Amino acid sequence: MYRIVTNNRLCRDKYTDSMSVEYLDNGSYLDVLTKVRDYIQSGWRLETHPMTGSLKPNQTPYKSVIVSDRSTDREEFYNQETTIENSILACRKFQEIRSTPDWNAALREDFMEVDLSLIEGAIQKIL
Repeated sequence: MYRIVTNNRLCRDKYTDSMSVEYLDNGSYLDVLTKVRDYIQSGWRLETHPMTGSLKPNQTPYKSVIVSDRSTDREEFYNQETTIENSILACRKFQEIRSTPDWNAALREDFMEVDLSLIEGAIQKIL
């Protein structure tokens, strides 16, 4: 089973009927990464890289990541654990340098569309 972990309402609305979606209402980019780490630590597999796209974690408030319940071997688990931990550290570092601006509604919609586009591309490759 594949699951999207997201704080992006557009992603939730598009995929709720076709896949499992965990929507973090009012969740931050960091909240999404932390939830993904929880999944990885409970045996789920990271299917998309948590830092995809050219936007830094302090530029966009939205993030969507796909995990699955497919099994992983020990080495892959450690690699994925390292990937998510490094992503969380990078997110915190960028937020310390400059927090995400309180973008106006139009820009927030644009950021949601960018995130949705990234996850759509990943879903096409996965499925």
